[in-house]
Amino acid sequence: MAIDEKLQTVRHSCAHVMAEAVLRLFPGTKIAIGPAIEKGFYYDFDFPSDHKATEADFPAIEKEMRKIIAGNHDFVRKEVSKAQALELFKDQPYKIELINDLPDNETITTYEQDGYLDLCRGPHVENTKEINAQSFKLMSMAGAYWRGDSDRAMLSRIYAVCFYKPNDLKDYLKMLEEADKRDHRKLGVQLDLFHLDPEDPGQIFWHPNGWQMYVTLQEYMRQKVTADGYMEVNTPAIMPRSLWERSGHWGHYQKNMFVTESEKRIFAVKPMNCPGALEIFKSRTRSYKDLPMRLAEFGHCVRNEPSGTLHGIMRVRGFVQDDAHILCTEDQIEAEVKKFCLLLKDVYKDFGFDKNLLVKLSTMPEDHVGDEKTWQHAESALSAACKAAGMEYEIQPGEGAFYGPKLEFTLIDALGRQWQCGTIQLDYQLPSAERLNAEYIGSDNQKHHPVMLHRAVLGSLERFMGILIENYAGAFPAWLHFEQVAVVPVGQDFNEYAQKVESVLRQAGIRAHAYTDDSNMKSKIKMLSSEHKTPYILVVGAKERDEEAVTCRFRASSGLEQKSFKLEDFKVYVLDKVNSHFNGI
Repeated sequence: MAIDEKLQTVRHSCAHVMAEAVLRLFPGTKIAIGPAIEKGFYYDFDFPSDHKATEADFPAIEKEMRKIIAGNHDFVRKEVSKAQALELFKDQPYKIELINDLPDNETITTYEQDGYLDLCRGPHVENTKEINAQSFKLMSMAGAYWRGDSDRAMLSRIYAVCFYKPNDLKDYLKMLEEADKRDHRKLGVQLDLFHLDPEDPGQIFWHPNGWQMYVTLQEYMRQKVTADGYMEVNTPAIMPRSLWERSGHWGHYQKNMFVTESEKRIFAVKPMNCPGALEIFKSRTRSYKDLPMRLAEFGHCVRNEPSGTLHGIMRVRGFVQDDAHILCTEDQIEAEVKKFCLLLKDVYKDFGFDKNLLVKLSTMPEDHVGDEKTWQHAESALSAACKAAGMEYEIQPGEGAFYGPKLEFTLIDALGRQWQCGTIQLDYQLPSAERLNAEYIGSDNQKHHPVMLHRAVLGSLERFMGILIENYAGAFPAWLHFEQVAVVPVGQDFNEYAQKVESVLRQAGIRAHAYTDDSNMKSKIKMLSSEHKTPYILVVGAKERDEEAVTCRFRASSGLEQKSFKLEDFKVYVLDKVNSHFNGI
């Protein structure tokens, strides 16, 4: 999605106005950096020791910002020498550090509005009147280490959003309100799906409801990849340092790996599955007739992510990927990538994510290995495969991995938010003689190194579960829901029939539960509708018992209200919906 450069300029200019307002209100504040970001901007401040800055300061800062904007002040750009810059910002230590880090021959620019001077490359709007005073809002405050270094000062970062028009801001705030209702952490508690323990950061404790959905999702993907020609494997959770050194992960990724020692040998918990897949490939002599070899693994990986970056089940330390590695020849790349693209489209369709799928092709970066001719061949193969699968894409120049180009697939959820999940990456390096030295015997009876395709459809199952929880706001499709059918007797006299209905449905493989406790029928239905969001609520009484029938109340989002079925007919109806992976009920 193209960046609106003009809007980013407005946002960056608004950041300068905020910094001016803060300095007016809290003299002695030291200013750091304030870039434009997606949806708005932030600025990092070191407030004076006599003021404990909090979000309670926001209304005063916003009021002062609007006063500055109303003054119609020009943004004036000046070029200065390094010596001049050091003099101008002598009372601002963070700016002084930035200036000292600049090369001596670099052009240094400042921007000034209303007497407020900042070190900045720009650009900025010409005048504060170009910033709509009703189209920005300060949102939150967080701690941020200066220059991202945990050994440096902790600054106060104020985040804000900024748009062209007040209605754009209103729409965004409305979306945030809806997103808060859908927050997977809140719904995880409400639906009793999982919990997160602060004593064990980044690890998920799945409860019966959540685990039921998790294994349903995993089994769904297992069926999809098996039908698509993959063989499922499983590799060790802990592997020796020597393997990670040969793969290159020890040199490039070791700080994110959990390391252990046994019998004077060092091992690491795997942060990714690819070396294990290659070890399986290498375990016996392979022929070109064995290729392509598609090895799928629901491999549990652990990464030592900083605790401050963790977020619910979206960003964790322990996770499982719907991972697969395809070993193939160069001539097979295009066909295999096309095959993957079609699989991904099929899967996303079942979740309703197929309408606005965004695809990006990341090409050769400056820091790469391999010759340009090989890269051009690989990029052309990805491009042709994408088009053959009926997918349009945009190019991300220079954004490929150092070992090969890749395709990234971004889905758009019910709130219009983008989530990059699927990916397929081309790798000439890991199977090479310099790395893990995977070989096959070609038709010429000579040894060759295969090409490796790393690919995932969902990505992390944990993260995808979080996306689904928020996308559906807990109202999951019937095939995925932890409770497909709830059976509610109209009174205690019909508990036995309710339990019979539950048994019949469970034996058919339908997730059903009879609510036979002594609370009243209306409160049960209200709970099941508003909290559990159960797709099918069966109400049973004398008529249903006598006729071996059920009266079904459909979830509101289905567009249906109520319908009577013979029990056997209802069973067939639900199985048909569930087995078709219908995105709804």
